[in-house]
Amino acid sequence: MACTAGQVIRCKAAVAWEAGKPLVIEEVEVAPPQANEVRLKILYTSLCHTDVYFWEAKGQNPLFPRIYGHEAGGIVESVGEGVTDLKPGDHVLPVFTGECRDCAHCKSEESNMCDLLRINTDRGVMLNDGKSRFSINGKPIYHFVGTSTFSEYTVVHVGCVAKINPLAPLDKVCVLSCGISTGLGATLNVAKPSKGSTVAIFGLGAVGLAAAEGARIAGASRIIGVDLNSNRFEEAKKFGVTEFVNPKDHKKPVQEVIAEITNGGVDRSVECTGNVNAMISAFECVHDGWGVAVLVGVPHKDAVFKTHPMNLLNERTLKGTFFGNYKPRSDLPSVVEKYMTKELEVEKFITHSVPFSEINKAFEYMLKGEGLRCIIRMEE
Repeated sequence: MACTAGQVIRCKAAVAWEAGKPLVIEEVEVAPPQANEVRLKILYTSLCHTDVYFWEAKGQNPLFPRIYGHEAGGIVESVGEGVTDLKPGDHVLPVFTGECRDCAHCKSEESNMCDLLRINTDRGVMLNDGKSRFSINGKPIYHFVGTSTFSEYTVVHVGCVAKINPLAPLDKVCVLSCGISTGLGATLNVAKPSKGSTVAIFGLGAVGLAAAEGARIAGASRIIGVDLNSNRFEEAKKFGVTEFVNPKDHKKPVQEVIAEITNGGVDRSVECTGNVNAMISAFECVHDGWGVAVLVGVPHKDAVFKTHPMNLLNERTLKGTFFGNYKPRSDLPSVVEKYMTKELEVEKFITHSVPFSEINKAFEYMLKGEGLRCIIRMEE
């Protein structure tokens, strides 16, 4: 691959020209990496709900044309000036958030919210010079969350690249670069259920099922899945969920239902929907004295969380998490090792696979609510 180092690479990318319109496979030019940047050859990428949300332009200042994609696995093609811990040929996961290793957050053992590289959905350019590395006929195509993996080659800040075990199959572990690690870490790193404890998971999409998988790994005795879609319940059993509650089946608030069936409340709860009412229920369903609720889902910008202060004074704890409290460069390699030692099962999250030329099918599956993760194979 080194023969392309320092040169512009022409390759295929799936470009979003306008909101909600099918992506178009175009030939793009990808500039060489600048200081503290790496250029990656993407081998597998997957579609996450965040890509769809911003492609639909529901949540932000719309920015087009743009190359989406942020769950992926690839190989380093070349590195820019100042990059010392990566070299061409390394197997890596690009990540939508980063770890500069210099700021107060990176130096803290408690935080993974890097000042320099934390997620920025509005920025469509590289930090180094405020320009895009993608272009078509000299016109810039914008980046997305610093990764833009719906391209055969992409340029990423070195702090947003996790070097992983080269024996790990990239077509499987690529899904660990976003949603699965978010849910898994919310349980293992933040909720920290003890062996034999009871855990409630609100929302049984990919992130919620990853949170359930974390509870299964931790040895929880009861894992209660809460979802408005009863069709998700059978599938969730594969992820360790032992029983199910559909709030629509009950006249009383779901937190009261859960308290009744758990003798006062669960030990831990993890909320993965982003619905503020589910967040309140997830907090109020934990046991007084020791219960911990963890919020993962991203709420509507105008949402307000309301609960009676006595719920806190009675020794319940409310926590939030971002990317499962994993530091991308330091911690993701160990998550990949959990898969390699068969502690973490990843295959069951992958329900579809399409060639890059059919990337719009992946969007169709997600918009219909079919399956969990769709792998997009860059090399057909």
